[in-house]
Amino acid sequence: MSPDPNLYVIAAPSGGGKTSLIAALLQRDERITLSVSHTTRPPRPGEIEGVHYYFVDEDTFLTLIDDGAFLEHATVYGYHYGTGRAAVANQLLQGYDVMLDIDWQGARQVRKSFPGCCSIFVLPPSLNELRNRLSKRGQDSTEVINKRMQQAREEIVHCNEFDFLIINDDFDAAVDDLYGIVRHRAPARPQQRERIKALLAELLDIV
Repeated sequence: MSPDPNLYVIAAPSGGGKTSLIAALLQRDERITLSVSHTTRPPRPGEIEGVHYYFVDEDTFLTLIDDGAFLEHATVYGYHYGTGRAAVANQLLQGYDVMLDIDWQGARQVRKSFPGCCSIFVLPPSLNELRNRLSKRGQDSTEVINKRMQQAREEIVHCNEFDFLIINDDFDAAVDDLYGIVRHRAPARPQQRERIKALLAELLDIV
């Protein structure tokens, strides 16, 4: 187990690839574990209760909020998501580094409760590539994809609130970047830094 376990927050727009990156990281390092969130959205094909999410109805979720059970919670695309406070504390006490797969809203809440946490935002190579990824899923209508693209822009606006940025262009290299951040607090590949600036300027008109 890690001598000084820490909490890592990873966010990305839908289709950014953070779930796949986290899965690859967990395979690489057994000292890292993923916190399983609660959600009110229905399971997607292949998702398993207690592995990918705890799937609950809205009344149950609201009761958990009232009981103070969540470290953070947010509403995304009309569904509620929340991270169990006790589960995260228990994993940290066992010596694991804990990954939270959440959005920028949840990340903001976690930073208030855990100021020492490390936050990472995963960027797509471009908005066109992001749309391609969403389309290839074959899970959403054109209308839903358009909404996700609009939401993606709104989410990327908040990426500068995070400690580290990764461009998920080359998957294996992006996994290396993520591992370097978690184990060594190493920034993105040097050749990516200028590309990140250019990408943000293109998407958000910021430098």
